[in-house]
This record gives sequence, structure tokens and C-alpha cells, in this order.
Amino acid sequence: MSGRTRWFGATGRRVPEIALEGSLEVEGALDLAGLDAAALRDAHGRGVPVLAHAATAAEVRAALAHPEVSCVLVRDPALLELDLADLTYG
Repeated sequence: MSGRTRWFGATGRRVPEIALEGSLEVEGALDLAGLDAAALRDAHGRGVPVLAHAATAAEVRAALAHPEVSCVLVRDPALLELDLADLTYG
């Protein structure tokens, strides 16, 4: 699991920024298949945690570029080991 964490909406709970699907309790979160800017803003404004799904390193990076996203859920365990600083800044 990634060592970095994010707030899970206004729940007061912190979660890994990247986690395997099915490994977290995510009840009450907005589960987005795509990154809809209006839905992200609305959920963030209401304190609702936002989950995104990613299948590639580029998708993980794109999802985490949105501060409203609490956690990116992945199926491939290799994506848990991404060096996000390297992906972002080269």
C-alpha cells in the first residue's frame, strides 16, 4: 500500500491514496468511473469522500491530480508501488 494518505472526505479518517479494490471500507463515498469536475466539486463541498478507479499509472496520476479524490482504487498490485513524484516531475 502507498505510504501517502489523504482525507476520506469529512469523515476524519485518512486512507491510502492508492489501494486495491475491495481492501478498504468505502461506504458513503462517491464512486466515480470517470473524473467529472462538477461531481468532484459537489462531493467535496458536501464533505463526501470521492473514489476513482485506475488501470494504468497515467490514470492513477490523473486521478490524484484532483485534490477532491480521496483514494484511487486499482486492481493491479504493481500500481501500489508507483513513484508518483517521478511520474509527476520526471
